[in-house]
Amino acid sequence: MRSAVGVWRWRRNRLCRRTDLVEAWVALVALVLMVVASPVLGGLCGAVTDHALQRTAAREQRERHPTTAVVIGAAHERGSLADTQGAGGREGRIRVRANWTAYDGTLHTGTVAAPRRAAPVGSTFRMWTDRRGIRTGRPLDSTTAHGHAVFAGLGAAAAVAGLLEVVRRLVVWRLMRRRYARLDRAWARYGPDWGRAGAGS
Repeated sequence: MRSAVGVWRWRRNRLCRRTDLVEAWVALVALVLMVVASPVLGGLCGAVTDHALQRTAAREQRERHPTTAVVIGAAHERGSLADTQGAGGREGRIRVRANWTAYDGTLHTGTVAAPRRAAPVGSTFRMWTDRRGIRTGRPLDSTTAHGHAVFAGLGAAAAVAGLLEVVRRLVVWRLMRRRYARLDRAWARYGPDWGRAGAGS
Protein backbone atom coordinates (compact mmCIF):
# COMPACT_ATOMS: atom_id res chain seq x y z
CA MET A 1 0.00 0.00 0.00
CA ARG A 2 2.81 2.37 0.86
CA SER A 3 4.42 1.65 -2.51
CA ALA A 4 1.20 2.44 -4.40
CA VAL A 5 0.83 5.70 -2.46
CA GLY A 6 4.45 6.53 -3.27
CA VAL A 7 3.92 5.98 -7.00
CA TRP A 8 0.78 8.15 -7.00
CA ARG A 9 2.40 10.89 -4.90
CA TRP A 10 5.47 11.15 -7.12
CA ARG A 11 3.48 10.90 -10.34
CA ARG A 12 3.39 14.67 -11.16
CA ASN A 13 5.56 16.15 -8.46
CA ARG A 14 8.20 18.53 -9.77
CA LEU A 15 10.56 17.52 -6.99
CA CYS A 16 10.35 13.90 -8.10
CA ARG A 17 13.65 12.49 -9.29
CA ARG A 18 13.69 9.67 -11.77
CA THR A 19 15.27 7.37 -9.18
CA ASP A 20 12.42 8.15 -6.74
CA LEU A 21 9.83 7.03 -9.27
CA VAL A 22 11.82 3.91 -10.21
CA GLU A 23 12.24 3.01 -6.54
CA ALA A 24 8.50 3.38 -5.91
CA TRP A 25 7.62 1.24 -8.95
CA VAL A 26 10.13 -1.43 -7.95
CA ALA A 27 8.62 -1.59 -4.46
CA LEU A 28 5.09 -1.81 -5.88
CA VAL A 29 6.00 -4.57 -8.36
CA ALA A 30 7.83 -6.51 -5.64
CA LEU A 31 4.80 -6.24 -3.35
CA VAL A 32 2.40 -7.44 -6.05
CA LEU A 33 4.67 -10.37 -6.91
CA MET A 34 4.98 -11.31 -3.24
CA VAL A 35 1.20 -11.32 -2.86
CA VAL A 36 0.47 -13.12 -6.13
CA ALA A 37 3.51 -15.07 -7.33
CA SER A 38 4.70 -16.45 -3.98
CA PRO A 39 1.46 -18.32 -3.15
CA VAL A 40 1.12 -19.58 -6.73
CA LEU A 41 4.67 -20.92 -6.91
CA GLY A 42 4.40 -22.31 -3.40
CA GLY A 43 1.19 -24.11 -4.33
CA LEU A 44 2.75 -25.54 -7.49
CA CYS A 45 5.82 -26.71 -5.59
CA GLY A 46 3.62 -28.28 -2.91
CA ALA A 47 1.46 -30.04 -5.51
CA VAL A 48 4.47 -31.43 -7.39
CA THR A 49 6.10 -32.56 -4.14
CA ASP A 50 2.87 -34.15 -2.93
CA HIS A 51 2.47 -36.04 -6.21
CA ALA A 52 6.03 -37.36 -6.02
CA LEU A 53 5.78 -38.32 -2.34
CA GLN A 54 2.41 -40.01 -2.81
CA ARG A 55 3.91 -42.14 -5.59
CA THR A 56 6.83 -43.00 -3.30
CA ALA A 57 4.44 -43.85 -0.47
CA ALA A 58 2.33 -46.07 -2.74
CA ARG A 59 5.44 -47.88 -4.01
CA GLU A 60 6.81 -48.44 -0.50
CA GLN A 61 3.46 -49.69 0.74
CA ARG A 62 3.40 -52.21 -2.11
CA GLU A 63 6.98 -53.35 -1.60
CA ARG A 64 7.25 -53.36 2.22
CA HIS A 65 5.34 -55.75 4.43
CA PRO A 66 4.95 -56.07 8.20
CA THR A 67 5.98 -59.25 9.95
CA THR A 68 6.48 -60.47 13.50
CA ALA A 69 10.01 -61.31 14.63
CA VAL A 70 10.82 -63.66 17.53
CA VAL A 71 13.93 -63.01 19.65
CA ILE A 72 16.17 -66.08 19.89
CA GLY A 73 19.12 -64.51 21.69
CA ALA A 74 21.38 -61.54 22.28
CA ALA A 75 23.44 -60.18 19.39
CA HIS A 76 27.20 -60.36 19.88
CA GLU A 77 28.30 -59.17 16.44
CA ARG A 78 28.04 -55.68 15.06
CA GLY A 79 24.97 -55.10 12.86
CA SER A 80 25.13 -54.07 9.23
CA LEU A 81 24.54 -50.56 7.92
CA ALA A 82 21.37 -51.63 6.12
CA ASP A 83 19.90 -52.95 9.34
CA THR A 84 20.81 -49.77 11.21
CA GLN A 85 18.95 -47.78 8.59
CA GLY A 86 16.01 -50.14 8.87
CA ALA A 87 15.85 -49.43 12.59
CA GLY A 88 15.31 -45.76 11.76
CA GLY A 89 18.09 -44.67 14.08
CA ARG A 90 15.70 -44.51 17.05
CA GLU A 91 16.90 -44.50 20.63
CA GLY A 92 15.82 -47.13 23.12
CA ARG A 93 16.55 -50.04 20.81
CA ILE A 94 18.93 -52.96 21.17
CA ARG A 95 20.38 -55.48 18.74
CA VAL A 96 19.14 -59.05 19.00
CA ARG A 97 19.16 -62.30 17.06
CA ALA A 98 15.68 -63.02 15.76
CA ASN A 99 13.67 -65.21 13.43
CA TRP A 100 11.00 -63.82 11.11
CA THR A 101 8.93 -64.99 8.18
CA ALA A 102 9.14 -63.05 4.92
CA TYR A 103 6.21 -62.08 2.71
CA ASP A 104 6.99 -65.01 0.41
CA GLY A 105 6.81 -67.44 3.35
CA THR A 106 10.55 -68.08 3.76
CA LEU A 107 12.07 -68.16 7.26
CA HIS A 108 14.92 -65.75 8.01
CA THR A 109 17.36 -65.40 10.91
CA GLY A 110 19.55 -62.41 11.56
CA THR A 111 20.68 -59.58 13.80
CA VAL A 112 18.18 -56.75 13.93
CA ALA A 113 17.36 -53.74 16.07
CA ALA A 114 14.46 -54.31 18.44
CA PRO A 115 12.73 -52.32 21.19
CA ARG A 116 14.29 -52.75 24.62
CA ARG A 117 11.11 -54.36 25.87
CA ALA A 118 11.76 -57.19 23.37
CA ALA A 119 15.14 -58.11 24.90
CA PRO A 120 14.13 -61.42 26.57
CA VAL A 121 14.36 -64.56 24.47
CA GLY A 122 10.97 -65.50 23.07
CA SER A 123 9.73 -61.89 22.94
CA THR A 124 8.12 -60.71 19.73
CA PHE A 125 8.13 -57.36 17.99
CA ARG A 126 6.87 -55.96 14.72
CA MET A 127 9.24 -55.16 11.87
CA TRP A 128 9.06 -54.35 8.17
CA THR A 129 10.71 -56.32 5.37
CA ASP A 130 10.75 -56.32 1.61
CA ARG A 131 9.42 -59.25 -0.42
CA ARG A 132 12.71 -61.13 0.04
CA GLY A 133 12.60 -60.77 3.81
CA ILE A 134 15.33 -58.12 4.11
CA ARG A 135 14.76 -55.65 6.93
CA THR A 136 13.55 -52.21 5.78
CA GLY A 137 12.10 -49.10 7.36
CA ARG A 138 8.43 -48.36 7.84
CA PRO A 139 6.81 -47.30 4.55
CA LEU A 140 5.86 -43.68 4.09
CA ASP A 141 2.15 -43.14 4.68
CA SER A 142 -0.06 -40.74 2.72
CA THR A 143 -0.67 -38.37 5.63
CA THR A 144 3.02 -37.91 6.33
CA ALA A 145 3.73 -37.43 2.63
CA HIS A 146 1.04 -34.76 2.43
CA GLY A 147 2.48 -33.00 5.48
CA HIS A 148 5.95 -32.93 3.91
CA ALA A 149 4.44 -31.51 0.72
CA VAL A 150 2.68 -28.73 2.64
CA PHE A 151 5.94 -27.75 4.35
CA ALA A 152 7.72 -27.83 0.98
CA GLY A 153 5.09 -25.51 -0.51
CA LEU A 154 5.32 -23.09 2.41
CA GLY A 155 9.10 -23.14 2.19
CA ALA A 156 9.00 -22.44 -1.55
CA ALA A 157 6.58 -19.52 -1.07
CA ALA A 158 8.79 -18.06 1.66
CA ALA A 159 11.89 -18.53 -0.52
CA VAL A 160 10.25 -16.72 -3.46
CA ALA A 161 9.16 -13.85 -1.21
CA GLY A 162 12.65 -13.63 0.27
CA LEU A 163 14.25 -13.65 -3.19
CA LEU A 164 11.95 -10.85 -4.35
CA GLU A 165 12.84 -8.79 -1.29
CA VAL A 166 16.55 -9.35 -1.90
CA VAL A 167 16.17 -8.25 -5.53
CA ARG A 168 14.21 -5.17 -4.44
CA ARG A 169 16.88 -4.22 -1.93
CA LEU A 170 19.64 -4.67 -4.51
CA VAL A 171 17.81 -2.45 -7.00
CA VAL A 172 17.22 0.22 -4.34
CA TRP A 173 20.88 0.01 -3.31
CA ARG A 174 21.97 0.57 -6.91
CA LEU A 175 19.56 3.49 -7.23
CA MET A 176 20.92 5.03 -4.04
CA ARG A 177 24.47 4.69 -5.30
CA ARG A 178 23.54 6.41 -8.56
CA ARG A 179 21.73 9.13 -6.62
CA TYR A 180 24.75 9.79 -4.39
CA ALA A 181 27.09 9.71 -7.38
CA ARG A 182 24.98 12.41 -9.04
CA LEU A 183 25.05 14.51 -5.89
CA ASP A 184 28.84 14.14 -5.70
CA ARG A 185 29.21 15.27 -9.31
CA ALA A 186 26.89 18.24 -8.72
CA TRP A 187 28.79 19.19 -5.59
CA ALA A 188 32.08 18.95 -7.43
CA ARG A 189 30.77 21.47 -9.98
CA TYR A 190 29.09 23.95 -7.62
CA GLY A 191 30.55 23.18 -4.23
CA PRO A 192 33.65 25.39 -4.41
CA ASP A 193 31.46 28.45 -5.17
CA TRP A 194 28.86 27.70 -2.50
CA GLY A 195 28.01 30.86 -0.54
CA ARG A 196 30.18 33.24 -2.57
CA ALA A 197 28.55 36.42 -3.85
CA GLY A 198 27.75 36.30 -7.54
CA ALA A 199 28.45 32.56 -7.77
CA GLY A 200 26.79 31.00 -10.75
CA SER A 201 26.01 34.34 -12.40
